[in-house]
Amino acid sequence: MPSTHPQTVSARFVRFGGALNRLVQGVCVGLMGGMVLIIWLGVASRYLFGWGLTWTEELSRYVMIWGALLAVSVGVFRREHIGFELLLMKLPRTLQKTTRIGLDALAFGFFAFLTVYGASMTVEGANQYATIFGMTMLVPFASVPVSCGISAFQCCVALVRDRDALVAGGLVTEAGR
Repeated sequence: MPSTHPQTVSARFVRFGGALNRLVQGVCVGLMGGMVLIIWLGVASRYLFGWGLTWTEELSRYVMIWGALLAVSVGVFRREHIGFELLLMKLPRTLQKTTRIGLDALAFGFFAFLTVYGASMTVEGANQYATIFGMTMLVPFASVPVSCGISAFQCCVALVRDRDALVAGGLVTEAGR
């Protein structure tokens, strides 16, 4: 029978969060690379070949939105949102622990709300169509609930990962380092 000791469960949870973060980073790199290629294709088609492929601008926009929104979860996992960290470091050490937990709860609530709201927006997008492609807006709109759901999950991972330091009165930043 597998062990369900809390340390083992939380360690697995944090490892899964790290693996998910690496996957999202890879997807972001692929999306940004793809976006650059699509834009270059649009420029080359217009100025070198005279084709005028109009879909490259719209596709690159959707790819950029997906990449940018997915990258938010990477920042959440690494605790690299400078505004929160700057505020946190200005507080007395005794308030930092409570504020960290409060900010994590606030961020989780924000991302959870956007996940639910974005899911309904995505369903409505199934009835709307892209200007040039003629495809439904389901896939572009899905970037909101998917990225916010991952970000909400990574908020929980960051809190669990940093729990020991928070309990001990310390403060962990930059992905547990």
